[in-house]
Amino acid sequence: MSDSPAIGETPLAIEHEARPELRHHFSDEQQQRNAASLGMWLFLGTEVMFFGGMFCGYLVYRRIYFPEFAVSSRSLDLVVGTLNTAVLICSSLTVAMSVRAAQTGNRKLQVPLLLATIFFGLVFLGVKGYEWNNKYKEHHIPTFDFSARDLMEKAGDRHVLGLDRISDSGQLQAREAEVQRHSQVFFSLYFALTGMHALHMVVGVGIFSVITWMAWKGAFTPEYHTPLEIAGLYWHFVDIVWIYLFPLLYLIDRRPGA
Repeated sequence: MSDSPAIGETPLAIEHEARPELRHHFSDEQQQRNAASLGMWLFLGTEVMFFGGMFCGYLVYRRIYFPEFAVSSRSLDLVVGTLNTAVLICSSLTVAMSVRAAQTGNRKLQVPLLLATIFFGLVFLGVKGYEWNNKYKEHHIPTFDFSARDLMEKAGDRHVLGLDRISDSGQLQAREAEVQRHSQVFFSLYFALTGMHALHMVVGVGIFSVITWMAWKGAFTPEYHTPLEIAGLYWHFVDIVWIYLFPLLYLIDRRPGA
């Protein structure tokens, strides 16, 4: 039996038949990889504009309601925020190592590293749920049950808010009501920012669940690992967003002993 191509069959068609992961509208795998990377970078560009708008909104309101935002920021659990930051940094490391394992053809390492990434993502979501539950107990959810009373109890916070300099009871009540409204703006932005980030994390865990299944099936080789690389770009972007959120929400105006 002859191994020569059939009459009318082009070399490109033969290559597509030999490499089923190469889509028919691409001439080679490099072109397919470049197109996928370009598409993901364009998508991440829209995500930058989306989160950038939210960041700008936060900074504008922080400039307007500076004392209330400073006190509200100090009410967040710094240990929880730091733990989540460390978890996401570890997850970025495991993603990068899994991509490297695919590039070197180390199939034994791919699945454990991807499972570790999913684990870190779930830990982040669990810790964030714990923090949100604490905020619910403190009545910091921006609803009709919202209360900023605990933000006005410490002497240092009362000084920042200017409450210790008001002697008239009527003016004091008016200022406390103002603190109530302005701090609610902070927590509205806090839940909007962290909520959207958590939603992206949920999507990322779903994506990496599929990627892990593909790796377990042996889909990724040194020649073809584009889905893993593209998923890694998304995961790194979500991690970078948190790297900005952490100091913006947790560290601004936080002093030793505050």
